[in-house]
Amino acid sequence: MDRLDPNNTHATPDPALRAVDQDVVTTGGSPSAFSPWSYRAEAGVAGTSLIGYKVEASDGSIGKIDSDSSEVDASYLVVDTGPWIFGKKVMLPAGTVNHVDHDEQKVYVDRTKDQIKAAPEYDDSINDPAYRDKLGGYYNDTYSATPPGGLR
Repeated sequence: MDRLDPNNTHATPDPALRAVDQDVVTTGGSPSAFSPWSYRAEAGVAGTSLIGYKVEASDGSIGKIDSDSSEVDASYLVVDTGPWIFGKKVMLPAGTVNHVDHDEQKVYVDRTKDQIKAAPEYDDSINDPAYRDKLGGYYNDTYSATPPGGLR
């Protein structure tokens, strides 16, 4: 039972474990840890281009994917929100993707429309680690438990 030995840092996770549980086994991480720049294994992205897919927030549609990246630890989606927030583009870190329905070409994210609308503005000329840290920090904060009665 290597996978249960807390002193075995090189344990091979049981394939029957959910991806979040495998992370706990292999890295000792917390099951609630948010990794903004990596797709969740259970999201169903697996190297597929998501350009053109519709994006669904937890409370409704927010737009279509204009571009995407699947770089290791730097994955994200750029969503054109169209008229919803006056044609603004937003960057969603890959970690916000809950699951993908390839048949319906929809990407489901675990954030609300208001959380996405309040995110730092996307600027395609920005290729700056400070911007990435700011955006990742924003979404990390929104991942925290929401207190009863609504958003923080």
